[in-house]
Amino acid sequence: MPQVTNYTDDNIRTLEGVQHVRMRPGMYIGRLGNGNNQGDGIYVLLKEIVDNSIDEYSMGFGKQIIIDITPENEVSVRDFGRGIPLDSVVKAVSILNTGGKFDDAVFKKSVGLNGVGSKAVNALSESFYVCSYREGESSWARFERGELKDSGKEPAPREKNGTLVRFTPDVMMFGKYEYHLDYVEQMVKNYSYLKKGLTLVFNGNSYVSENGLLDLVNENLLSDTPLYPPIHLEGEDIEIVLTHGNAYGENISSFVNGQNTRDGGTHLAAYREAIAKTLKDFFKKNYDPADCRQGVVGAISIQIQEPNFEGQTKTKLGSNYMWEKQTHDEKGSLKLDTGPTIRSYVNDFVSKNLDNYLRIHKEIVPVIEDKIKASQQEREEISGIQKKTRERARKTAVYNRKLRDCRYHYGDKPTEKTQEDIERSSIFITEGDSASGTITKARNAAYQAVFSLRGKPINSYKESRKRVAENEELNLLISALGVEDDLSNLRYNNIIVATDADDDGMHIRMLVLTFIMKYYPDLIRRGHVYILQTPLFRVRDKKENRYCYSTEEKEKAISELHSGKTEITRFKGLGEISADEFASFIGEDMRLDAVQLSDEERISEIMEFYMGDNTIERQNFIRANLRSEEELEDVNI
Repeated sequence: MPQVTNYTDDNIRTLEGVQHVRMRPGMYIGRLGNGNNQGDGIYVLLKEIVDNSIDEYSMGFGKQIIIDITPENEVSVRDFGRGIPLDSVVKAVSILNTGGKFDDAVFKKSVGLNGVGSKAVNALSESFYVCSYREGESSWARFERGELKDSGKEPAPREKNGTLVRFTPDVMMFGKYEYHLDYVEQMVKNYSYLKKGLTLVFNGNSYVSENGLLDLVNENLLSDTPLYPPIHLEGEDIEIVLTHGNAYGENISSFVNGQNTRDGGTHLAAYREAIAKTLKDFFKKNYDPADCRQGVVGAISIQIQEPNFEGQTKTKLGSNYMWEKQTHDEKGSLKLDTGPTIRSYVNDFVSKNLDNYLRIHKEIVPVIEDKIKASQQEREEISGIQKKTRERARKTAVYNRKLRDCRYHYGDKPTEKTQEDIERSSIFITEGDSASGTITKARNAAYQAVFSLRGKPINSYKESRKRVAENEELNLLISALGVEDDLSNLRYNNIIVATDADDDGMHIRMLVLTFIMKYYPDLIRRGHVYILQTPLFRVRDKKENRYCYSTEEKEKAISELHSGKTEITRFKGLGEISADEFASFIGEDMRLDAVQLSDEERISEIMEFYMGDNTIERQNFIRANLRSEEELEDVNI
């Protein structure tokens, strides 16, 4: 019989102040993480504070923001806006749903309207200090883990108006973490592109943009050569940039009120639709939308009132209208007034202005149409080949043996019950039956799928598109991912490459990543692709097992196990690890390395160096970095 617990008034609890944030951090900042992924919580904390400063600039106050991060992970943000009203400093950073952004007269088009941003930072920081400067006076407060420790007011005649926030994320919440400064630098660059005239100083380096989104797109074009100069169009509350290159896929950045909406949303969907529709109407031909957008590099930024973001991290826009207002009719009944839909607003702007641009700049018209026709011809050829390959696979029942699917998928409509599993939906790409069998037995079938590779895939960089399309292995992988027609159909949030830590495993990993990087680079840009870290060693004695991911962890485990002789096992393949052991390695404490593309590196140059012909440069690189197995075990692999 289950134990019966009485449910009484004593069970009803009210969480005061910011306690709820510490108890349920995922509701406010998404995942915690350790800083290895640009979506981890420590970057959300920084962004929340900087967003407040950006909103001040957007309202016309302060032309500089100074951001510093110390090696000890202390973050400081100083702006020169209006400063928090002096009598409201403590309240503004510690009481949920309190702030000036609920008042449209003060903040009209801000990123955050929910009144929890700075409070969440306060709650999740081991130390948090805020000081507001106004007209020669200052008001400050110091907190620890959301609890007020001290506060006061004092003269500050030499300080310019504005706000200073200094905080250190709490190790009790985030564990061992570190800021990757390249992620922060990219965040700062994006802010500068979106706010022309604003200077952001990060760790002593200044970032300022003269051309807005055009500068961002030109930087993104380092990975491709544009077929024509980028088109840059600006209007009231909207700015777009567009060009085509020779790379596969689409590379479109999107922003709302200065917020980088990494996961897109209604505005990005509207822009993608508008590009295709406008080009089809201009050429008066029923081109496939995918052909119109193949190789597109671009960006869109819109300003809307009271944006509705999906989740506190604000990486996806859920709003349907440019603005929404609750008003009362003549009888006093509540009604909702709305502006134009985002879809119609973006479509109208792109249709009118891009059409006018093409009629004026006639020299780029044949370039764009040639690109569309080339994409159409290749797509039709490849589509026929892929269809035959899939039919052959179905006849031999290969597909069912390749994929062990999960119950919930990334594109499913979420409910309160399934939301978390949909967000965690993952597919492990493994090599061979042994590793696949281990992961399949250890996985959570609700949200973890397994795809088994048979040997090594072909080198997608060196082979022709036709040869790649004929490859059964890669066809089945793309079918499993669901991205044959559009990335919006992606079935898994996390694509995890899980290969052995030996030569063959590393080679297979490179072949899989080369395929994704060449034909589906947006999967990497949007943060969907990861490498699974698996333990290299098991150290155990009669009482305890320790799994270690590096030599340092192994040595620490040996020194801490005191119950007698220790046994050390070196894992070389995933199949060597039992399913019972493996379950913890792909559970809550799973270690993943996000695959990232640096803006300073050309994709083609990366693939040519690592996957192209065996040049003298690569031979010299291999000789300089060659290590024996014994040497590798002496470094942090």
